[in-house]
Amino acid sequence: MSITTISSREFNQDASKVKRAATNGPVFITDRGQPSHVLLTIEDYQKITDQQVSIVDLLAMPDADDIDFEPPRLNTPLAKSVDLS
Repeated sequence: MSITTISSREFNQDASKVKRAATNGPVFITDRGQPSHVLLTIEDYQKITDQQVSIVDLLAMPDADDIDFEPPRLNTPLAKSVDLS
């Protein structure tokens, strides 16, 4: 895997060349010398995004129906009376 860096001007002039370079690894596109975009093949993009689980998906707990949860009852009151005298 190789990383290629090109200017946005080069990208505009020869997009086919840049797409071919992306088959060998990510292509960083710069704007005024600063990285501004990254071009990846769809396969590389899917490898990156398919491995990450969304926090929303984790919190949704789709298999929560299978969990048996019976919290124990408290034998003592939650609050105790306080002597304010």
